[in-house]
Order: sequence, then C-alpha cells, then structure tokens
Amino acid sequence: MTRIVGAAAFLLLFVTGCSSSSSDACDPIAQTGCDEGLVCEEVVDGGPACFAPVVLRGNVFDRADDSAIEGATVVALDANSSPASTVGVTDASGDYEMQVARQRDADGNPLGGDVTLRADAAGFQTFPGGIRQALPIDVSSPDEQDGVLVVQTTATDIGLIALPSGAGTNQIFGNVEVPDDSTGVLVVAETAGDSPLGFTAIADRDGIYRIFNLPDGEFSVLGYARGVNYGAQTASVSGGQDVQVDLAISADAPGTVTGSVQIVNPGAGEGTSYILVVESTFNAALARGETPPGLRAPEGTGLVESGTWMIEGVPVGSYKVLGAFENDRLVRDPDFGQGNTEIVRVDVAAGQSVEAPAFKITGSLDVISPGAKGAEEVDGTPVFSWVDDSGEDRYHIQVFDTFGEIIWEEPNIPGSSGSDPKVPYAGPPLESGMFYQFRVTSFDVNDRPLSRTEDLKGVFFLP
Repeated sequence: MTRIVGAAAFLLLFVTGCSSSSSDACDPIAQTGCDEGLVCEEVVDGGPACFAPVVLRGNVFDRADDSAIEGATVVALDANSSPASTVGVTDASGDYEMQVARQRDADGNPLGGDVTLRADAAGFQTFPGGIRQALPIDVSSPDEQDGVLVVQTTATDIGLIALPSGAGTNQIFGNVEVPDDSTGVLVVAETAGDSPLGFTAIADRDGIYRIFNLPDGEFSVLGYARGVNYGAQTASVSGGQDVQVDLAISADAPGTVTGSVQIVNPGAGEGTSYILVVESTFNAALARGETPPGLRAPEGTGLVESGTWMIEGVPVGSYKVLGAFENDRLVRDPDFGQGNTEIVRVDVAAGQSVEAPAFKITGSLDVISPGAKGAEEVDGTPVFSWVDDSGEDRYHIQVFDTFGEIIWEEPNIPGSSGSDPKVPYAGPPLESGMFYQFRVTSFDVNDRPLSRTEDLKGVFFLP
C-alpha cells in the first residue's frame, strides 16, 4: 500500500487535458470530460482537471451484537453539513464505499478539510442523532489502492443503535433537484397536525435520498437547501410501504434571518455561532435538531462575538434558532426568568427578512469527565465531575439516554467550595453499547440558574 504525496502523487493522479478525446476542460458538476475511472475536480489556482477518485470505505454494524447492517445509507458531510459525497449503500456484510468530492492542489493531493459521516438504516437511530456526534475524518492523506485513493479508518466504521419497539417501518425515497452550486439538501417528511414531527434524510450530490422508519400516515415532504425553495409534496404510507417522492426547485425567493447577541460573563469563551434547526425535527429535551446545510452564522467554522449576525438564503419554513450550540465554552443563559434566554423561534416567508429576538449567552460549566473531549468509554459506575462554579449554592444533574429521555436526575447537589464536584451515578443500570449524556446546571442562593455544561459535552458509553 503506497501513500500518495508530493511529485509522485502528481505523476499518478494528474491527467493533462481531462478527456483524451477533447481539449475542453472537464465539468466537476456534471462529471463529464474525463476518461473512465477518473473524476473531474477543481484545482487551486487553476482550472478543473481529472484525477483518481477519493473514496471512503467502512462498515455499518449493530452496536448491540456487532452484526452487519445491510441496506444502510451513508453520506459524507462538510463543515456546513453539505454533502461532500455520493450516497453509499451497505452490502450484506455491512460494507460501503462512496466517492468524496475534493478540491486538489497542483500535485493532485485532496484538500478541503475534514468530513463527518451520516448513516441511516431501517430500524435504527440515525447517526449522528440524539446525543451522539460524528467524529471528523481527515481525507487529505489517502492510500492508493488499484488507482483509487482510499480513506478507511476506525471513524469510517459506524455502529448504529436499534430504535425502540414500535418504530415505523415505512420509507419515502426519491430524487431532489440539486442547486447549481451543488449545495446539499435536507429532506424532511412531516406528520400532519398542529405539532408536526419531522423525519429526515440528506440528499447527496446527485439528489438521491431515502427516509427510513416512518409511521403509518400522511406526510408533507419538504426540501431545505440554502439559497432555494422547493415545492412541497404529500405522501401517504402504511404497512411497510416504500413511496417515491421527487422534489423540484420552486420560483420562490429565499429569506434572511438576522439577530443580535449579548455575551455576558464569558469566562474562557471568545465567540459563538448560530444555527437554524427545522422546527419539526427539534427535540426539546436535548435542545437540538436537524440543520439544513449552510444555515449557520458565520459560515464555515468561524465564531461571532457580541453584536449582530445574519444568515442569508434561508428557505421558507419554521425554525428554532440555537446559539452557543457548539463546543466554544459558552452556553445559552439558563435563567429563563430573564429576557432573551428562551429558545428562539422564527417563521421565514418567501423573500422576506426576519429579525430573531436577541440572545443572551454566558460562560459554560466545564466538563472534567466523562466526555470532556468527545464520547468517552466508561467501566462500571461512572463518576461525573465538572469545574466548580464559584457563585453556586447547589447543582442539578441530569442523565439522558441516546433518545433524549431523562433516566436519572438529582436536583439538590450541595455547592462545592475549594474543589470540583464529583457525583457518582445512582440511576437504573446502564446498557452496554448505549450512549448517555450528563448535564449540570448551577443555581445561586436565590435559586436562580447561573450556568450549565455545554450541549455536546458529557457524552459517555459502556463497551
């Protein structure tokens, strides 16, 4: 196995002039103009050219018994949750392979930052989902295998968790018209009624999607992509049906969401970010949901300090606006008795600008263990610890399972002075292979919330 670097990569990967039958530049969107076995990719400071493809290979399995999951779909996402790949479908052994689009340097080496993976399967919770997060995967140093650049690590293997009994067995699938800039599309199937529940899939760069685990009933099928709107469709499913629904871009103009933030007592936090979550996918217990690709301020991985923020190209719909959701040592102020601390909701109409209510953000309680730097394996009874909040009178700790259900809580943990709190778990037995999260909120002597642990920290699991 030979790693491709430097001039060797250039000689192996770069194909002058793309197609041997044409002098025209190849097309990275339509994927035309290259010889068989090569793909057209953008080149830094140059025109597109043909290269050996970058592919991700991995395996999808049941975390309960390590058995293979056939028919699961896997897609790679960039920092803005936009698809960076085609959809891979697992075979009978649970294995998948999918091509990842990557800008190249002058030597043909793939660029463009890390990707994360999303996996869906019949009868299983979506990954990432609930409290589980996806790990970044570096695609800049693939291995050459028979003319293909392969990325395969422990992070490309995905263990899924079975849904509780009674989950739906229907599926909606189809094709979505993809915008010219190849921005990804979040597809949501919403139940009928005043409080719709959304089931989701990400359409890949070719517009292919499949939504699993739908209950019997009527659904509105909606597409969400930055910069465009889609015409809604309806579908009825029952008895384990598979129903095809295709979505096309409409003539309606997208909207804009603006807002402002006040960061008080930030501690080590320097700035934060804001995302729009489709309201029908929002889990109130976990305060998270599905974000359409690109609906983040600022774009990419940057942060916003106190002041204003804006997200342009927002599709028509109802959203929850989440601030300080990522790991930045800041959280939404937990004192809901004050103004500008409740979770914000906005309705976006075609071509309109919406101003979201102001946010109040504060410094977080730092998690010590488990789960300070990602999901952490624990043995036996976990002991939860966090950095002491100097102004607290008591703490309230909660433990959630992977589906967002509170399985144990203790609301009256005495304040600590001079040392960081440590609290052993005292709830029902934890299950092997399952994921959990602990969250802590501090309260002052007047029983007013002061701070809390961050949304994505404190996740742990048993082997």
